[in-house]
Amino acid sequence: MRGTQRIDKILSNLGYGTRKDIKKVVKDGAVKVDGAVIKDSGMHVDPKTSKIEVYDEVLTYKEFVYVMMNKPAGVVSATYDNKLKTVVDILPDELRIFDLFPVGRLDIDTEGLLIMTNDGQMAHELLSPKKHVSKKYYALVEGKVTLEDQQVFQKGVVLDDGYKTLPANLHILRSDEHSEIELVIYEGKFHQVKRMFESVGKKVKYLRRIEMGLLKLDESLNTGECRELTEEEIGILKNSVGPGCRNHMELN
Repeated sequence: MRGTQRIDKILSNLGYGTRKDIKKVVKDGAVKVDGAVIKDSGMHVDPKTSKIEVYDEVLTYKEFVYVMMNKPAGVVSATYDNKLKTVVDILPDELRIFDLFPVGRLDIDTEGLLIMTNDGQMAHELLSPKKHVSKKYYALVEGKVTLEDQQVFQKGVVLDDGYKTLPANLHILRSDEHSEIELVIYEGKFHQVKRMFESVGKKVKYLRRIEMGLLKLDESLNTGECRELTEEEIGILKNSVGPGCRNHMELN
């Protein structure tokens, strides 16, 4: 039975309603497996090898879905919040059915690259402190960012709670009263980028994540928009986290 799942579970995952709804659809003779009408919604099927049709529409089965979002400010990186709008709330209906969750968090006022998925192991691998998956940010900073700041970041910054960050790569794009920078960090402490600049007496005014691991934000995505990752981009994510997650993802 390895690789098989109940047909009602498969159809439920694809947004065809509750198991009760699907039981009725099956009873009505609207579901075919490999050309034959089925009558048992609990029937086990391998969705990767069997041809499944609902109302004569052939299904494309995906167990795991990977989505890139250009997160807007004012939206929280959570699946639910009783006061604020979440990244799940702004997903299009065709993606909301997959029960996606954000891989890590971006602050409410931070924009940019956010991966959303229903693949818990992949998310765990990307967020594992042992993996040191890089995150690259663009920031507008109040204050003149200097080569001295660059050297401090390179050695690791001591934050307000005494924690010393891992070495970070600070690239100065423009140094003035308002500076523009790109910063690569290898961990994800609470408000880390903002606190790193506060430790050298400066304030982040705008922050956008532009890369996670080897995956870059698609600049054609407007703020608030999202799309599924391409096969190539899923491969890029695999290479960001190492062989443990690669093996898992290659099974799907």
